[in-house]
Amino acid sequence: MNYSTLVQAIKDYTENTETTFVNNIDTFIGQAEERVLFDVDLPVFHKNVTGTITSGNSYLSKPTDFLTAFSLAIVDSGNSYTYLLPKDVSFIREYSPDTDTTGAPKYYAHFNDSSFILSPKPNASLTTELHYKFKPAQISSSNTTTWLGDNASTALLYGCLIEAYTFMKGEADMLQLYEGRYANALRGVQKIGQYDDQRDWYRNGARASA
Repeated sequence: MNYSTLVQAIKDYTENTETTFVNNIDTFIGQAEERVLFDVDLPVFHKNVTGTITSGNSYLSKPTDFLTAFSLAIVDSGNSYTYLLPKDVSFIREYSPDTDTTGAPKYYAHFNDSSFILSPKPNASLTTELHYKFKPAQISSSNTTTWLGDNASTALLYGCLIEAYTFMKGEADMLQLYEGRYANALRGVQKIGQYDDQRDWYRNGARASA
């Protein structure tokens, strides 16, 4: 399902072409895409990225397409990985009350939308590797086809209709109907994710035994 087909379907299902509603359709689509991405784990939206954190700096920038972290590791010169333990900011503050204390980082937390905080503060410049779920570019008039539109079109459509009917303050029974159809469609998307996981497992297993 491409962008124009999706937009037309939203108008047809809701029978709404009022200007304010139409102007918000891209918002509905973005909200629906985020809903799908958070409701089902799809390996196609996993990514690894390396970075550098400098000595004496506790903060590591998140990628601009970051949604959620799977792991964060320090990678040494011998390519050995030390995985940091995820905590919350309160733990980090209590663990390192003296902000001048440095050492080998053991923990990380989400500090804000754009950065992590590590503890202890690094005592040397370090290479990091983040494994995370990323947010793909939204389907739009300038990006007319996406993976979700091609492979999860039903879930995407009903996710959009949930957002649209919420915006319209539509009837509860219709909203419930679309929630149910979205859940059913999501099960099909989940199977794609499970297939990809199995395919990666066999590929990795074959590589390990080669």
